[in-house]
Amino acid sequence: MDGTVVTAQDPGYDGARSVWNGMIDRQPAAIVRAGSVRDAAPTIRVARELRVPLAIRGGGHNVAGNGTVDDGLVLDLGALDDVQVDVDARTVTIAPGATLADVDRATQAHGLAVPIGVISATGMAGLTLGGGVGWLTRAHGLTVDSLLAADVVTADGATVRASETDDHELLWGLRGGGGNFGVVTSFTYRAYPLGPEVVAGTFVYGVERWADAYRAFGTWTTGLPDEMTAIATTMVPPPEWEMGDDPLLLLGFASTSRDRAAGEALVAALREAAPPDAEVFEPTTWLAWQTAADGLFPKGVRAYWRNASFDRLDEDVIEVLIRRGREQTWRGTGFDVHHMEGAYGRVPEEATPFPNRAARYWLNIYGYWSDAADDAARTAFVREFAGRIPVIVATRTAMGLTRRVYRAAGKGSPSRGSCGASR
Repeated sequence: MDGTVVTAQDPGYDGARSVWNGMIDRQPAAIVRAGSVRDAAPTIRVARELRVPLAIRGGGHNVAGNGTVDDGLVLDLGALDDVQVDVDARTVTIAPGATLADVDRATQAHGLAVPIGVISATGMAGLTLGGGVGWLTRAHGLTVDSLLAADVVTADGATVRASETDDHELLWGLRGGGGNFGVVTSFTYRAYPLGPEVVAGTFVYGVERWADAYRAFGTWTTGLPDEMTAIATTMVPPPEWEMGDDPLLLLGFASTSRDRAAGEALVAALREAAPPDAEVFEPTTWLAWQTAADGLFPKGVRAYWRNASFDRLDEDVIEVLIRRGREQTWRGTGFDVHHMEGAYGRVPEEATPFPNRAARYWLNIYGYWSDAADDAARTAFVREFAGRIPVIVATRTAMGLTRRVYRAAGKGSPSRGSCGASR
């Protein structure tokens, strides 16, 4: 082993077993802190020989806690965070412990970016294997749509290469099919020119303006250029934002176009259609924009998320969004309506395991709180809300971070419901 093994008898055990979601409190038999990718194969072998469960941890940000396990082994790859950028080829190769922040810093040094998520502490490995939704989804698709190749250690300890030319079927499975195929020790992505400055900002609406804002959002996003992405967030902002104690609708937008005037013209059209009560719109960088929401989700926060896809933002859906938003009189839950389409929607449904490419909108409902006494109320809010939106497939995903579950009246197998009969 190049790394170290931590057990319950070691003083660092509690720190080693902790994960991002404070609701997850599991007791592994041992945590293998990998010192190199060579530690993957022997860890898999030991788990097989002892017939104990094995959990793989990259960034440790999995909402469902899949990066840890009771009475089994945890292979912690978090220290392996190397990022290599090939500027000429516009590709990025990362180790399995790299976070979004690691990738953004490395790529922005060369004026490049990879389509990734929106919370910079998230691990790239889990995000990729689940899909990966973020501010570049409309411009360049999901994170998995830019995955070119991966090195995988399989259950028998062999290392295989998955790419368009080598084991394409395995690559297909890795593009949103979850972490069920082996331990991925290297990911290679396509990168795209971006930044350092971007046209991005937020319009703020009090509850009296929500209906108009949602209607304008639906109209404005119709035919929107791929370069512009918008996310409508409803929450009671945290105290440090100094925005009061009432729920607000925060309509965020970001343009990847190098034509700043074109991006500003789109923002002006939205402003005219739904004049905000306040706005934050000033020159910013991609790195600053990517870390703007990090404070909402620190390590140790208690979290529970669900999401759903839907096609229309009509009066019935708007009524549900407004009613549920009004009920959020506390801090600790929120929901985002992502406008999808664009490059995301042009990927054929059968090209990856990720479902619902035809959906116009993606609703992410999340709880983030600190007091265990609030667990029941916060999780109930998320569950009940998720069941009220007209959906194609309801899932237990968190921005592409957790395993999809088929929930259509309990019919069919989980894999068939998530990925479709043809896949």
